[in-house]
Amino acid sequence: MSLKITDWAEEDRPREKLLQKGTASLSDAELLAILISSGTKDKSAVDLGRELLQMANNNLNSLGKLTIEDLKKLHGIGPARAVTIAAALELGRRRKLADAENVIQIKCSKDVADIFQPLLADLQYEEFWILFLNRSNKVINRMKLSQGGVSGTVTDVRMVMKTAIEYLASGIIVCHNHPSGNLNPSESDSKITQKIKDAGNLMDIQLLDHLIISEKDYYSFADNGLL
Repeated sequence: MSLKITDWAEEDRPREKLLQKGTASLSDAELLAILISSGTKDKSAVDLGRELLQMANNNLNSLGKLTIEDLKKLHGIGPARAVTIAAALELGRRRKLADAENVIQIKCSKDVADIFQPLLADLQYEEFWILFLNRSNKVINRMKLSQGGVSGTVTDVRMVMKTAIEYLASGIIVCHNHPSGNLNPSESDSKITQKIKDAGNLMDIQLLDHLIISEKDYYSFADNGLL
């Protein structure tokens, strides 16, 4: 049977350790233990944290993909703890997104990836987004156009152009994710890119790039000479 955290030396308890040494001094399991608050009769919060990480193969990105129902499968994690963990992981995603939104002018494909990776990298289904830009390539707005299944989503070119006109955009960048992790563009990806490009040429709205996002990387049509 594991010792309860209250039985540990004070300097080894996660909360006290954080206060004395800072957040960077704690392991992933210890940080999770603070979220979990207390353990069960037969295990400590740190033990629960370690088991949670094991569920995600000790990978925080994989942990972020677990649903509340997945979290509740672990003995000792009830609805309240599962919600707390999910909320903390979502705040982490939003922090990355907030940092990315400080990039107001798009200079390269990485600037676009920095905006969309926090939004799309962890999803188990495809989403299709549009970034609207002015003549200086500064971001006017962004919009989720559609959401689909694991292997695809429907893209309405007319809606892309309609919204771009409403925003008086001079350029657009489109982006979608591949939950499979395969970054190679499919035939349908190439076809929809060409359709959007052709429609944009008629409206004097330039398609600057199309990005495919995966968990850890991205593919740019422009960087690969496909636009």
